Amino acid sequence: MSNTTKQIVEEKIIHPMGGLPALFGILGAYALSILLIVLGSIACSTWERHLWLPILGIIAAVLLIIAASIACAGLHIVNPNEAIVLALFGQYYGTIREPGYYFTNPFASLIAPERTGEESQTLTVTTSESTGTQVKAAVIPKKKISLKTMTLNNRKQKVNDVMGNPIIIGTIVIWKVIDPTKAVFSVENYQEFLSVQCDTTIRHVARQYPYDVMDERSEEKTLRGSSQEISDLMQEELQKRVDEAGLEIEDVRITTLAYAEEIAAAMLQKQQAVAIIAARQKIVEGAVGMVKMAIDQLNEDEVVVLDEERKAQMVSNLLVVLCGNKDAQPIVNSGSIY
Repeated sequence: MSNTTKQIVEEKIIHPMGGLPALFGILGAYALSILLIVLGSIACSTWERHLWLPILGIIAAVLLIIAASIACAGLHIVNPNEAIVLALFGQYYGTIREPGYYFTNPFASLIAPERTGEESQTLTVTTSESTGTQVKAAVIPKKKISLKTMTLNNRKQKVNDVMGNPIIIGTIVIWKVIDPTKAVFSVENYQEFLSVQCDTTIRHVARQYPYDVMDERSEEKTLRGSSQEISDLMQEELQKRVDEAGLEIEDVRITTLAYAEEIAAAMLQKQQAVAIIAARQKIVEGAVGMVKMAIDQLNEDEVVVLDEERKAQMVSNLLVVLCGNKDAQPIVNSGSIY
């Protein structure tokens, strides 16, 4: 078995010459070539003894046109918040980050990962409806690396929380490229790489926490109750995963969080039952306190002297009134309870 190590390419910022002087030079070369061709054609028809001179001038003009055409490949425009990565004969040549118009080695080619869909420029091709033929539009990949802050709206996915309950979770990631050289040479397609790592991170983090806890007094972190802490944890872990691609994760937010359809109804009933029990517990605790306060107040003010049996009857009546679901119907007892 052969052990292969991944080659790490360090970014090298280059500052090539301006593009305008090179552009004027190329235009001048074209003008000179045209002039040589015209003069050579005129000289060929008038000169008979030194015919090789105009022919040599025409050949030189053709070579000059070829050289100027090759030099056009070295002209590049870099817009704000963009960068271009150049390679020369299979070797890393350099990266241009500053916006402007530049002229580089014409044999240095722009390197960028392949892109599809919205991130590419589409060349529209007219189709013939009469013949029924369909022609796919040609996709021209961009060669510039955008350094702007971008948004990845990650698709919703079904994962299991720490308790095994299937949940639906979706996130949104705010990110940007900070090292275009790594983004080009370290991974095949940094945007697809980010999307895959985002899915993996969400699954890994979501499986470590429950969706929710039934005990309100519990301090355990949950996906629903500790969304900010969970988002920060996702951001930290995702940043570690995409460091090698030269990406920076600015923010991660959970946009969708819900139980899966197959258990949503059952979990709703469970939450309702827990809420009812918790509410009843609060009502009973409050009612017992009110009954105790009423009896103590009656004894202190000596409004009425109650024996144990009358106290028990009073406690029963007060608990029924305070803990009942419906309004109590008062009954006036004019006789004795005995």
